[in-house]
Amino acid sequence: MENKITCPHCKSKETIKWCKRKTENRGEIQRYKCKSCNSCFALDDGFFRMRNTPTKITQSVDLFYRGVSTRKVQEHLAIFHPHNASQMSVYNWVVKYSKMISKFTNKLKVNVGGEAQIDEIEFHRRKSHKAKLGVEKNFFIDSIDPETKFMISSEYSKTRGSQNIKAVVKRIKERTDNQIQMATTDGWNAYGKVIKKVWGYNKQLKRYNVFHNKVIVSEKDETFNYPIERLHNNVRARTKVLRGFHGSINSANAIMKGWEIYYNFITKHQQIKCCPYELAIPELALILENEKNRWLGLIKLSTQNI
Repeated sequence: MENKITCPHCKSKETIKWCKRKTENRGEIQRYKCKSCNSCFALDDGFFRMRNTPTKITQSVDLFYRGVSTRKVQEHLAIFHPHNASQMSVYNWVVKYSKMISKFTNKLKVNVGGEAQIDEIEFHRRKSHKAKLGVEKNFFIDSIDPETKFMISSEYSKTRGSQNIKAVVKRIKERTDNQIQMATTDGWNAYGKVIKKVWGYNKQLKRYNVFHNKVIVSEKDETFNYPIERLHNNVRARTKVLRGFHGSINSANAIMKGWEIYYNFITKHQQIKCCPYELAIPELALILENEKNRWLGLIKLSTQNI
C-alpha cells in the first residue's frame, strides 16, 4: 500500500496527485492537493525552491570536502553544467546542507567500544573579511571511538571552557547510552570535571560511571591518543588550505559539521576498509547500501526526520 502524503498545512493525509510544475533546471516536480483544506503543495525533498539540480549541488559539496576550493568548484561547474553557479552559491550549499544533515546525524544512536577519546584542535578565525579587525583563537573539540573510528561528537567553539566541552561530552553520552566505560583525554583540567558531572557517580559501586584516563605526553614516553591524533591530521589536511575561517563562528561550525559527515559517512577509512558509520550504525548502512550518492541519501533522510 502506498504511503499517503501528509499536507504541510493541516497535516491531513487526504491528499491526491494534482499536477506537475515545470522548472527550468530541475525538470518536472510533482504537486499535490489536500482534500481537507484545498491547498496545493510540493514535497520538500531538501531542494525546495533550489535553482540547481540535487546532483549538481551534492557534487559541489562533495568536491569541497575533498579539498577543492569554492572558486575551483565554480570553475568545474562552468565546464560541465550550462547553468553555472557562483562561488558564493557553492559556499551557501556547503553551509546549508551541512547544518541540515547534522541535525539528523547528531541524533543517531551508535554502537561503539568502551572508550571515547576526546581532544581539541586550535584554529585562528578572522573576525571579519577585513583583516584589520584581527584574529580570534578558537577550538574544534571532537571525540572518536578507537574501534569503529566513528567521530561521535564535535563542536567548533570560541573557547575550550567547561561549557564548550560539556556540549560535546553530553552528545557522546546521548548517542552511546551506557557503552562508554573510559574517556581518554589530555591534561586539560576542564575535561575531568565535565566527564564526572555528565556521566555521574555510582553510589552502589562507589565510583564514577566512566573512568577518566588522563594522558600527559610530558609524563609518559608515548604518543598521545593515536586514533584521535590521526583524525586531527585528516582535519588539518583539509582546513590548512582554507587559510583560516572568516567571519561568523556559526558558519565555521557548519563547515566542520560537514567535514564530520564526510569523514563518518562518505569516505572510506584506510584501516577498517569501509566508512565508520557502517560499523557504528549498521541499520543505516542497510538503508544507504544502494545509494551511490550518499550526500543525496542523507539529505533525503534528513528531510523525512525533521
